[in-house]
Order: sequence, then structure tokens, then C-alpha cells
Amino acid sequence: MTCSGQQKLVVICGPTGIGKTELSLFLAESFDGAIVSADSMQIYRYMDIGTAKPDAGEMRRIDHYMINIVDPDTPYDAAVFYREGRQAIAGIYEKNQIPFVVGGTGFYIKALLHGLFEAKPVDPVIVERLRAEADAGGIQAIYDRLSDKDPEAAARIHVNDAYRVIRALAVFEMSGKPMSEYQQVHRFEDSPFEVLKICLFSDRQTLYDRINRRVDQMAAQGLPEEVKSLRQMGFSETLRPMQAIGYRHMNDFISGRTDWDETVGLMKRDTRRFAKRQLTWFRKDPEMVWKSPGDVEGVMDVVCDFLGENKRGASKNE
Repeated sequence: MTCSGQQKLVVICGPTGIGKTELSLFLAESFDGAIVSADSMQIYRYMDIGTAKPDAGEMRRIDHYMINIVDPDTPYDAAVFYREGRQAIAGIYEKNQIPFVVGGTGFYIKALLHGLFEAKPVDPVIVERLRAEADAGGIQAIYDRLSDKDPEAAARIHVNDAYRVIRALAVFEMSGKPMSEYQQVHRFEDSPFEVLKICLFSDRQTLYDRINRRVDQMAAQGLPEEVKSLRQMGFSETLRPMQAIGYRHMNDFISGRTDWDETVGLMKRDTRRFAKRQLTWFRKDPEMVWKSPGDVEGVMDVVCDFLGENKRGASKNE
């Protein structure tokens, strides 16, 4: 499981709705692996339908980590995910299993594999000025400026995450360089793993059709009721997880701000846009191996070559 002192790890990533769960379960079963979720929403308890978590049967088939670990009102970010995810991977290695990191949150995957960039302190005067501007005119205007100056940073920060939006823009105003450029220089040098990265993709229409069907399925499975239950439990619709795709749409519907057809239409549109942003992130990685979710044979070949295993003997079911 090691090569040149590095432990082997397989990443299965791709846009929402592409089919990561089904393929990763098959691979983990075939290669005696465990799954580490790299999804920034699946960490939250009680948020099951809208995050497309593996169901109970799938969780019994393979050990899963980094799912259902905090409540929706618990602060959580990539730094915490890095620490706890690394602990989970260490436990998987102790069992002599292969970690399969599976998800669509590109920044979480990058942090888990390579560590986190520690930025220099920003000028508090700039931060205070930007905070005052946000209070006066709304965070959206600040976020729009960040999108113009540092679109890569803006792509991974939620518009309502005022702290990170302001910090990223303050870095640019202080130095004239985007935060993402500093992170690139840092190059995420903490790399203890030998990694195979596989990104699943399809043509745009096929992906969009899958997304539209998934939204309809989530609605049929009870996403509105899930959001109502969260609110009854005391989780405010202003919480960051409750502003994620699907949850903010259902909050708008429940509060009477949109009707049902508009809610579903907007959720489909915003999910498609999110998938496009995810693909943009993954395409920037030159190490990525691109595979169709239906090309199970091709994925098996790549994983077998990486792990140094005979394909016919890889699956425990063969």
C-alpha cells in the first residue's frame, strides 16, 4: 500500500449527480477499501435527502467516514475537515484498507490531500472598511468585487460567508494579488499520499438530465419535509448549511417566497450551475484522470494499475 514512503489513496470526484456514490461503493468493495466523504454538506446530521447521502444499506456495505459528524449549527470549515479527515484516513490505513476519498467539494479534497495555506494577517483597517461597506450595502456587492478580482477564491466561498469574502478581498486590496495566487505559490506542499485522482464526467445534456431527475427525486423523497423538520428542531434558515442548494430553495417555498414550480425550477437551475463550477475546478488539475461513470471497466483498469493488483483478482466477488 506504500510507494516511496507514501501511502496510496484514490480520489473519486466529479460534479453533483454524476454517479460517484454507486461507482465508489463498487470500487471500495472490490479493493477492500473504505470511503471518506469529501462533501461539505454530508458532514451535517439530519440533512440527508438534500445532500444525497448514501442510504443505510449503502453505509452498511462499506465503512464511511466524515458523514453525520456535526449538527447544522456547528461551525465547520476546510481546516477542521483537514484535521478530522486525516485522522479518518490514518484509521483506514491501520486496518490495512485503501482510502477512497469521494465527493465534489474540490477545496476540501485539496486541503485533505495537501494541507492548507496559511495566509499572512490582513490589514485590520481594510477589513473594518469592507465590513462597514457590507453592513451598509450588503455582502453581495463585496462578493461581486471579489468575483471580479479573484474569481477562483470567489468560486469556493459562499456569498453569505461574510468573513471569508471580506478576508479574500482584503488580501487583494492589501497586496494587489489574489489570495488564490498566494495559495498557488504555497503549492500545498504537505503531500504524504501517493494519489490517483479520477474525475467522472459526461456530456452536458446527460449531466443536466441526471441533475433534473435527481431534484425531482429529492422532492418526491421528502426534501420539503426534511427542511420543515430542521426548522422545527430550531435550526434557523439563516444558518450557512440551510442556505445551501436545495435547502435555501425549500426554505423559500416553506416561507411563501416562491411557489412550488418556481422552487423546483430554481433548484434545478442552480444545481446545474453548481455542477458547472465544480467541473471548472477539477479541470484545473493536470493530474486528473477523466472517466465516464459508465466506464466501470476502464476505471477498474486504472485503479488496478495504480494499486499494483491483478484485475481479475481484485474483486472479492469474483
